[in-house]
Amino acid sequence: MLHTIRTFAARYIMITIGIILVSIGLEVFLIPNHIIDGGITGISIMFSYLTKIPLNVIVILLNLPFMFISLKQMGKRFAISYLYAMIVLSIGLMIAGNFERITNDTLLATLFGGVLLGIGVGLVIRYGACMDGTEMAAILISKKTDMSVGQFVLICNLFIFTVATFIFGFDRAMYSLVAYFVASKLIDTVVEGSNQVKAALIVTQHQQEVSQAILKSLGRTVTIMEGEGMFSGKKGILYVVLTRVEVTELRTVIEQVDIETQSPSFVTILDVSEVMGNNLMKYGKQKNKGLSRIL
Repeated sequence: MLHTIRTFAARYIMITIGIILVSIGLEVFLIPNHIIDGGITGISIMFSYLTKIPLNVIVILLNLPFMFISLKQMGKRFAISYLYAMIVLSIGLMIAGNFERITNDTLLATLFGGVLLGIGVGLVIRYGACMDGTEMAAILISKKTDMSVGQFVLICNLFIFTVATFIFGFDRAMYSLVAYFVASKLIDTVVEGSNQVKAALIVTQHQQEVSQAILKSLGRTVTIMEGEGMFSGKKGILYVVLTRVEVTELRTVIEQVDIETQSPSFVTILDVSEVMGNNLMKYGKQKNKGLSRIL
């Protein structure tokens, strides 16, 4: 129980640190120089500039629909993390908005803002939360079209930066692209890999308990195989494909089962470059319809 509380507290502390870095990167470096981020945050910055409504208010309003989507698609725990991240981000933006800009050099602001943004968002994603609904929208679009998640996010951000040229000017849009590129690379570095899709190999003596816990918490079906250790004897080997934001949730699920069974599992997280056949899906509540939700 104490271990679970410490893990929970550490997770939210790291999410909070990430959001603080994002708030500083936006309000101290990027926004004062009319440089925007991609996704919902970029749209929020432009709306705030045009309407004079505080950025922290617009960020919350535009992300509200995606919070409800996350509750349905990813479960209560992730939705709570998403809500927490948005509340802290709103407070962080409000406080950081009172700080003085550190530099008037646009290039320095772009680079340092992008670095803080990338590290901050990377920490938030790594520890199982989210601050932008663009990827969730991409997941829903990919469900009904042949467009991949990455393609949709790219097209969406290109559209956002194109609109930014009419609001802030062509040079600011180019600086925004540079900041977005720097942030994207650092996000990939912080979350340990640029792939959105991950695979987990789990070696355990309690394959039924672990697989049922994964199905219940993540909605993921698991492939169960039999294996034999050189010294430990026969064990179950579980294989499950999931998104990178679900890796933290998977760790929590396995830790809980390990505590209950008093038998630790061996887990390996792998990068997946491509998924062929069915898209990455979740097992729906209506079992007769089989794999019904894409994530």
